[in-house]
Amino acid sequence: MNAAIIIFPGTNRERDMALALTRATGRKPAMVFHRETALPAGTDLVVLPGGFSHGDYLRCGAIAALSPIMAAVRAFAESGGHVLGVCNGFQILCEAGLLPGVLLRNAGLRFLSMECVLRVERAGTAFTGHWQKGAAFRAPMAHGDGNYFADEATLDRLEGEGLVAFRYADQNRNGAARDIAGILAPNLRVLGLMPHPEDLVDPLMGGVDGLPLFTSLAETLVSA
Repeated sequence: MNAAIIIFPGTNRERDMALALTRATGRKPAMVFHRETALPAGTDLVVLPGGFSHGDYLRCGAIAALSPIMAAVRAFAESGGHVLGVCNGFQILCEAGLLPGVLLRNAGLRFLSMECVLRVERAGTAFTGHWQKGAAFRAPMAHGDGNYFADEATLDRLEGEGLVAFRYADQNRNGAARDIAGILAPNLRVLGLMPHPEDLVDPLMGGVDGLPLFTSLAETLVSA
């Protein structure tokens, strides 16, 4: 599996993401700067990692969504490519129109840096193939704008089409609508997720709760 991690000014989770992908696939991902206009040849997975792209000015992810590389990311997604956006990456995917809704300031207007528990709502995708529906796992979260919001019709559609990938299973600290922590595009090949599974992929990190996401991707995309 050939993965490409997109780096924007202010991105700070690319090394964590690279470690998780390398551990799952045995191959180092390519690092692609936001001013590039094309993805590396043979890319199977594009990852938008966490951080504070462009200092989170305007809205989180709004400036990054207009970066030159995003035209290539959008074309890749529209052609059926797999895209993962975590934290700031989720915000960018929403701002770019690749996923519906928006991420607002956390309830209480405080930055949250702590572990949470996620529940798998949609199994059997490229991202969740190593979990059963209803499985719970730990994931660190570190965000100030993780409050997922969409209008009721959009939320009903996400629920009805099985596009809610993960929910907060413990306390919903950021106020996200319907406890939503991650959503999928209709073709199930684009995932946006607020917490950081890449930060729990090795016992030295405190556990391997997040590793199934990456091993599932590796197995799915190698066999595709």
